[in-house]
Parts: sequence; C-alpha cells; structure tokens
Amino acid sequence: MSDIDRSPGFGVYVHWPFCAAKCPYCDFNSHVRHQPVDQQRFVRAFATEMAHMRARTGPRAVTSIFFGGGTPSLMEPATVGAILESINRNWSVDDDAEITLEANPSSVEAERFRGYRDAGVNRVSLGVQALNDPDLRFLGRLHDVAEARRAIEIARSTFERLSFDLIYARPGQTPEAWGAELDEAIGLAADHLSLYQLTIEQGTPFFALHQAGKFAVPEPGHAAALYRLTQDVTAARGLPAYEISNHARPGAESRHNLVYWRYGEYVGVGPGAHGRFLEDGARTVTITERLPEKWCALVEENGHGVVDGEVLSRSQEADEFLLMGLRLAEGIDLARYEALAGRPLSQRRISVLQGEHLVAPIGNSRLRATQAGMIVLDAVVADLAR
Repeated sequence: MSDIDRSPGFGVYVHWPFCAAKCPYCDFNSHVRHQPVDQQRFVRAFATEMAHMRARTGPRAVTSIFFGGGTPSLMEPATVGAILESINRNWSVDDDAEITLEANPSSVEAERFRGYRDAGVNRVSLGVQALNDPDLRFLGRLHDVAEARRAIEIARSTFERLSFDLIYARPGQTPEAWGAELDEAIGLAADHLSLYQLTIEQGTPFFALHQAGKFAVPEPGHAAALYRLTQDVTAARGLPAYEISNHARPGAESRHNLVYWRYGEYVGVGPGAHGRFLEDGARTVTITERLPEKWCALVEENGHGVVDGEVLSRSQEADEFLLMGLRLAEGIDLARYEALAGRPLSQRRISVLQGEHLVAPIGNSRLRATQAGMIVLDAVVADLAR
C-alpha cells in the first residue's frame, strides 16, 4: 500500500442494538425485544445525536459509514435511508464512501437487501460464523448452513462488496476440519473474510458454561497452530491477512475498520457507541448510554446520549496508536508514533523483539509484528510501550 492509501479517513459508526436472539459468546451491546421496536423514534434520536456530534467535530469529509450491532439487518430499509440522510445533512460524505451494513443470514431477504442497496449501502458483512450445522447450533445461531449459503448468494448478487465472519478454534476443531471449512469459505467469499478465534468473554453464557467445565476451548498451542494455518491458507488463496483477523484481496480491505486501526477519527452514534475525534486540538473519547430506551430518553432530553468520555493525553494516544497499528500487516509509522508520544520507540526494545522474531522493520520508517508476534501481540505492545 502507498502512503496515500494509508490516510486514516473519517468514519461514522451507527449502532443498532437489537437482535432476534442473544448469542452465548457475544459480549457486544445487543438486546432482544419481543415487541416491535419503534424505529421512527430511533431515527429521530439518531438525527438529534448526530447534530450534537457535528457541533463537536465541525465539518468533516466522511470516508466510511458502518451500521453495526446488534443486527442492523433487522432495520427497515427506510430506517437505514433516513439515518444516511442525517449523516449527509451533518457532514460531507465522499462520493466513493464505503457504506457497510452488518447482517445475519437468518434475516436476509432479497427484497430487503435491494432496499438497503437503494438506500445507499454498498457493502454488507454477514455473520455466518460456521459452515456446519452442529457448530452453528453450539454457537447459538438462528440460521443453518443452507441459509448461510443462500444469504451469501443474495449478497453477492446485490452489493458491490461482501464480507462474512467465521469463528474458529471451536471445541474439538481439528486443523483438518478447519482447513476444509476455510477452503469452502474462500470459495464462497467475494473479496473479504473476517476470521476470529473463539474467545470466552466474562459475563456471557459461554463464560459460565466454560467455568463449569461444560466445554473446553483449544489449548494455546493448538489455537496458535489454527491461526498459522489460517494465515497460510488465505495467503495461498489470494486473501492474505491485512490485519490480525481480517483477510482481503488487495484493494478490498474494510475502509471503515482501517479508520480504527490506522488511528483515524470517527463518530459513534447510538446506544453504547464509542467515538474518537479531535475537538479543540485534543483527541476526545465519547461513550453513549448502553440501554436502548434509556439512550433514546437521554437524547430526547439532552440532545445526546453521551454518558462518559475523556480527553486523551499524548502518551495515551501513542499507546492506542501502537495497539491498533501493530494489528496491521502494514505496521506503524515510526515518525507518527514519535510525534504522538514525544519520544521515539526504544531501539533497544525493538532490537530485542526483532531478535525474538516478533517484530520486523519495513524499510527505515515502519515497524510491523511478525506472524509469531501477532500471536502474542498484547505482550509485544506492552514491551514496546514501556
């Protein structure tokens, strides 16, 4: 990628917090409602909160928009269209902006997808998670493999760009089984795959079941072998990793996620959304109320649902830049780190990590984590940040 390609851009993240069911591994801010959601009320709240954010960011050129959740594909196309209109009213949206919507295969309908496309969505991300029915049931998914394949087919025929997610390092998963599943996924994929190791998050049903010994996840050595297999197979098939868990054909990387990993600026609107943008020259963090109806009420009362946030110090910015940027195959710009931190990275620490084959220089200006370094990235970042 050229230096021009590495411009972080400015993104808008929209959080739709509702799901048809809560997956047992999920610790995202998602909520199940057994009565219809008042989508018009939420549209008005999104518009109000966006106006508040626009007053704080000033005029910006939006390069990417991402509808996450929750399950954004439970939204009516008219709801998506109205939210996009609000974004256009507040900021200048680039003509070629990437506009992504997350969808679950069980809620994919061809007519609804055409409605999203007509509203302005040009990229979809499908939460497939597995390509065999027993593991889909274990993961608490509402769809089966046949529905997943159908959803992928509909998405490929409707949108310019498609990504889908899979979770690996599942209980009992062998390298042979994962390799075969990965081959099938690459055959179905258009230009992008997100491949995540199963993690057991505190507060989820899986955490309690795992603590009770109801199932076991692969040992670290086995999980690392599955990770290496993932990198090797995707690279050989033309979808190399550009980030620790994300793989794409060259030029098809997720522009919105690159805003995060390249430490760009973004606004977050909706229940539980986070934002990071420059305000009065300082990087400001915003965090909104997580509970959907409470968020709506706060927006209606105060003009926004922001309940927490901070202004980051330069050292905090530098640490975040390091943590996010070393996830990328392109690594980090050493001069940008020095500008943020007010000091260069320690050459002694870099040399030690390089000797352990955990980091590698890219020319004289950049530093990246190796494949071995990606497996222990938190430790690498902690060592460099000291």
